[in-house]
Amino acid sequence: MRKLAIVESLGRTVNRVGFKLKKHSPEILVVTGIVGAVASAVMACKATTKLSDITEEAKEKIDDIHADIENGAQTEEDSKKELTVTYAQTAVKIAKLYAPSVILGGLSIGAILTSNNMLRKRNVALAAAYTAIDKSFKKYRGRVVDRFGEELDRELKYNIRREQVEETVTDENGETKTITKEVEVIDPDNITGYSPYAKFYEDGCIGWTKDPELNLMFLRRQQDAANDRLRDKGFLFLNEVYDMLGIYRTKIGQQVGWVYDKDNEYKVDFGIYNIHRPENRAFVNGYERTILLDFNVDGDILDMM
Repeated sequence: MRKLAIVESLGRTVNRVGFKLKKHSPEILVVTGIVGAVASAVMACKATTKLSDITEEAKEKIDDIHADIENGAQTEEDSKKELTVTYAQTAVKIAKLYAPSVILGGLSIGAILTSNNMLRKRNVALAAAYTAIDKSFKKYRGRVVDRFGEELDRELKYNIRREQVEETVTDENGETKTITKEVEVIDPDNITGYSPYAKFYEDGCIGWTKDPELNLMFLRRQQDAANDRLRDKGFLFLNEVYDMLGIYRTKIGQQVGWVYDKDNEYKVDFGIYNIHRPENRAFVNGYERTILLDFNVDGDILDMM
C-alpha cells in the first residue's frame, strides 16, 4: 500500500510538471532554439579551424596526381578516376565536419518556428474568445440601454454615483445661504472615465488652430464626414477617423469601429458635447483650444462587417 501511494504521488507530480511544460512549451522552445542556434554557430566556427587540414591534404593528393601525369607514372584516364575519388572523399570529410552544426541549426530553427506556430494558434483562440465575450457584453449593454436608458448605462459603465453636497452661495440681495445639490462622483479606479480609444485633439493634429471656435467647427465637419463615410461604406474603422484628424493609428484601431445602422443616421460621435465633463464645456464655449475626444465605437467590427 505504501508503495502504491508513492507511485500515485509520483504520477501526480509528473502530471503537474507535464502540464506546466505544456503550458510554457512555446517559451521553452524559443529558449531551446536560441541556445541551439548559438551552439550551432560555435560548432561551425570550431569546425572551420579544422577545414584547412582537410583542404591541405586534398591539395597534396591532387598535386601528386598531376605530378604523376606529368612524369608518365599513370595514364590520364586513371588520373581522372583518382581525382574524382579525391574530390568525393574531400566532400564527405567536409560534410562530416559541418554536419553536427548544420543539424543542430536546423533543429533550432524548427523549434523556433514550432513555437511561433503554437503562439499564433493561441492568439487565434484568444481573439475568438474575445469576440464572443465582446458580442455578449454588447448585447447585455443594449438590453440595459433599452430598459433603463443611456444615462444609467453610462453610470454603470464608469461606476458613477450621485451624492448630495452642500454649497454656500450668495443671492442677488447679497445674502448668504446654503443649498443642497446633487453631483456625480466617479470611481477612483476609473478616475478619467474615458475609454481606451480617447485621444487629444491638439497642436499637430489636422485642422488645429489657436482659435477654439475654428477647432470646434472643424471637428463638427469631420464628425459629419465620418458619418457620411459610414453610410457610404457600411462600416468605419477607428483608424480611419484618426487619419481624418491627424492622430496616430493604433493596432486596436484597425479592429474597432462602427457598423452602419439605418435607424441611427448620426452614429459616429466624437464625444465633443459631453456636458458631464467641464473640459468639454470649456472647449465648446471657446475657453479651451484642445479637447480629449472619446469615440463611441461599437467595438470589434471584424465579424460584424
